[in-house]
Amino acid sequence: MWLAQEVIRRKRDGLALNADDIRRFVRGITDASLSEGQIAAFAMAVLLKGMTLEERIALTTAMRDSGQVLQWNLPGPVVDKHSTGGVGDLVSLALAPLLAACGCFVPMISGRGLGHTGGTLDKLDSIPGYNCQPTPEQLRQVVKEVGCAIVGQTTNLAPADKRLYAIRDVTGTVESIDLITASILAKKLAAGLDVLVMDVKTGNGAFMAEAQQAHDLAESIVAVARGAGVKTRTLITDMNQPLARSAGNALEVAEAIALLKGEVRSARLWEVTLALAEEVLVMAGQADTLVAARERLLNAWKSGSAKERFAHMVRALGGPLDLTEAPERYLPIAPVCQPVWPAEQGLVISVDTRAVGLAVVSLGGGRHHPEDHVNLAVGFSDLAFPGERVDETRPLGWVHAQNQTQANEAALALRAAYHLGNSYTDKRLIHKRL
Repeated sequence: MWLAQEVIRRKRDGLALNADDIRRFVRGITDASLSEGQIAAFAMAVLLKGMTLEERIALTTAMRDSGQVLQWNLPGPVVDKHSTGGVGDLVSLALAPLLAACGCFVPMISGRGLGHTGGTLDKLDSIPGYNCQPTPEQLRQVVKEVGCAIVGQTTNLAPADKRLYAIRDVTGTVESIDLITASILAKKLAAGLDVLVMDVKTGNGAFMAEAQQAHDLAESIVAVARGAGVKTRTLITDMNQPLARSAGNALEVAEAIALLKGEVRSARLWEVTLALAEEVLVMAGQADTLVAARERLLNAWKSGSAKERFAHMVRALGGPLDLTEAPERYLPIAPVCQPVWPAEQGLVISVDTRAVGLAVVSLGGGRHHPEDHVNLAVGFSDLAFPGERVDETRPLGWVHAQNQTQANEAALALRAAYHLGNSYTDKRLIHKRL
């Protein structure tokens, strides 16, 4: 007779679980035959005792198989990218259409904002009519016709993860590398991918703030994804400053559209986007080298092909026909927009990026609780980056707020997040490729 408590006891005592026990436990999570107490005990045992690579692979594939696993019959590789999140991280909005323009098919399953980090789906919610939750049939059709679709997780994709994560969130077990790996990859692998590239952020604006934490997670994701049969590379990238000039949902969509139209407001954002896309094209067999991949990506960008893919995706999922031509006509605009002047002039030498993200949340642009309403118009734009001078002619950025009181409070928070000095040494953008 199989007993869940025996599985919990074995893991509590630091013993390795076999794949069959893990599959049965995940089945119990999915069909609710296991109690929340049993699931919480299992999560705590994993957090404290850890898992072997074989256990991680078994847990990830069992969670992947707990619901629908998409199957594709397309004339090209099925690929995706995932980021551990940050501030101003709008890479997905540019990367998906770029890859589609280079012969890939991108069913990108994305998420909502978490804590101080922004969520891709919240950004897309600022596009009127855009449907982030299409049926599986609609998703298939859009991916086939357009080459990319950025959408949310359906209830049928990796349902075990949804229940397990909710319990981890309230039991102090979110930080487990084993469980984070399984949670990220279960949803991604359920999309039926051939290739996955991961962007693991590190720095003061990242979920994994410490470099060693980021490295451990990156190694785990690569090993487990490859063990599950998906070609995978991971880049560890810097999040010690906002990645884009904007932080806030509609503002980031506007910057993404500008980028696809040829305006590079943030060289760091563009470089990370290209670096991740290069890895995908090489793994997917669409380019022989990273140099050749970059040339192909730049051609797709300069020709306007990537912009057209984005516009087509928006139209196919219910958004405006001419969003890329006139985004200001459709994206929400905050009632108050004003510059945030520095208290003194000088070079920006560092930014408390997490504080910038939390200031966006305080404006209403993020959530304190999962059920919170998000104000899609608020945030910051034209943010100054480290190494740039701010003074009476160049503000730290512009605040977009619902009212003057919120604008004033956000301005104070932004000033406090910026540290000025007389000299600055540029920091490495891409820390490691695994």
